[in-house]
Amino acid sequence: MATRVSKAKQVREKLRKLALDLPEASEDFPWGERVVKVHKKIFAFLGRDMDPHFGLGLKLKASHAQALAQPFASPMRYGLGKSGWISARFEAGATPPFVMLKAWLLESYCAVAPKGLAERAVPSSFVDRRDGVYRQR
Repeated sequence: MATRVSKAKQVREKLRKLALDLPEASEDFPWGERVVKVHKKIFAFLGRDMDPHFGLGLKLKASHAQALAQPFASPMRYGLGKSGWISARFEAGATPPFVMLKAWLLESYCAVAPKGLAERAVPSSFVDRRDGVYRQR
């Protein structure tokens, strides 16, 4: 009998695939948690496969305040929240806002990736890069 995958886990898998499609992104499993890195630097925490919920950690600059206004988001623990990292948590029955999370994933990649890779990921015609922050035009 096939098990049904929750909407939250489906969104997680879509985000994982998008993250791995970004220039020079790779997957790793430190601390038993799935993460995606660029140049050995984590830009997305995707939680543990065995957890019933879907947890996501991203580094946000431009969207940080907006993210923290969401009921599912909070500053990331272990002092990472002070550096712009947020945690988002969705229970198995939840339907995460995919479009918003996709934009945050790209923002996190651009916050961590070297400038040249970030520019390859986001065409310059799409963003305005000031003060190290990518903003949609």
